[in-house]
Parts: sequence; C-alpha cells; structure tokens
Amino acid sequence: MARCTAPVRGHRSSAAAADCPACGSRYGRSYGGYSSYSGYSSPSSSWGSSGGRSNSGGSGGGTRPRWSRSGSSVVYTSAEVRALTPVRESVEKQAPRPDNRDVFLCHAWDDRQGAAKELHDFLEARGVSVWFSEKDVALGTSLLREIDRGLAKSRVGIVLVTPALLNRLQGASISDKELSALLARDLLVPIVHLTTYEALRDVSPLLASRTGLSTAENTMASVAAKLAELIAP
Repeated sequence: MARCTAPVRGHRSSAAAADCPACGSRYGRSYGGYSSYSGYSSPSSSWGSSGGRSNSGGSGGGTRPRWSRSGSSVVYTSAEVRALTPVRESVEKQAPRPDNRDVFLCHAWDDRQGAAKELHDFLEARGVSVWFSEKDVALGTSLLREIDRGLAKSRVGIVLVTPALLNRLQGASISDKELSALLARDLLVPIVHLTTYEALRDVSPLLASRTGLSTAENTMASVAAKLAELIAP
C-alpha cells in the first residue's frame, strides 16, 4: 500500500500532495457536484509554498503561456500555466460586452482596506476594471443586490484567500454566497495570501479543488500582472 509522505515532506502545497503516492490520486476529483477544471490530469498549485518571491512573476519560472504577448516580462511556473489555461479558454469564448467589468474581487470584509485594496489598486494600474465592494456599493443600496449585479457583469472572478476569509467561510457570510456563485461559473482564480493550501482545504474542499496563484511565490504586483495578461483581449 502506498504510504503518505506528509510526515516527512509535508503537504504545504497542492504540488507536494499531487506527488505523494498516497494522496496524489485525490486531486482532480470533483467536489460537491462541481468538477475540477479539465485539460490537465492533476491540478497542481504553488499555494502555501515557502519559496522565495520573484519580482518578474513567479519562482522556478521560465514558462510562458500562449496568451502572453511578445516582449512581456511576466514569467510563470508550469503549475501556474496549467491552472490558468482553462480560465483563459473560458475567457476567450465569452462574447464581448462593453458594460462588463474584467474582474469581480471576492474578499473578506476585514481585508477591504488591506490586501484586497492593494490587489485592486495593482490591477487597475494595469488597466483592469475591477468590481470592488468598497467603491461599487453606494450607501443606502442593497449589498446583496449590488453583488448579484457585479457578478453578472464580470468576466472573471478572483477570490482573495486570506486568514480572514477562511474565518468568514466557517460561518454563513456574504463572502460564502459570492464564492458559491463564482464556483458555479468555472471562471474563478483563487489568490492565496498569508495562508496555505492545506488551511484552505480544511475549510473549503470545493475552493481548494481550483488552483490559482500565491503571494508566497509572487509579489502582489506580479499576481496583478498575471491576471491582467489572463483577461487581456
């Protein structure tokens, strides 16, 4: 019987878990009625890695996805390319809508003036239009109604996974409702920040089945650069 390598090597990332002879077969299953992205056999991720950051867009990089424009300085790990390719394919199938936002940013309320605002600012500096509750929900309006409108008019959803979001997801919250809607669309990119893939899996196996980007291996500016390339026409 295959033995789990976690006691020796740890499973601090989905890539490590995928390499484990006992646990690797679990990745790529469907959770809660939703299937993980197709197009690769075992989604691996850079989440929760303790590797160093790279200002050019990822550690262990050198891989360039097909949607990266000539002359771009943004580089990716092979795991990031595998994770983002299905999202890019879905983006390319969308019909153009001039009133759409590029990105819907799902975040914990506690992060609205911190990491979420930082990511929002980096994205907008790169010309990405972002639905962000701090600026898109006016006083006196229904928050849930505005969230519904924002989700309907956004091309891609990103979820900023932080310790604060994990705490919110353990109880009923607006973030949980946003997350359910984004997972159903198959246009979702998780951004793991100051936490690990294992911690996310303990709280939300469904979200953990989707791979994305991590600030453990990218600066927030590099994450924004990769998202900007991902949704570019």
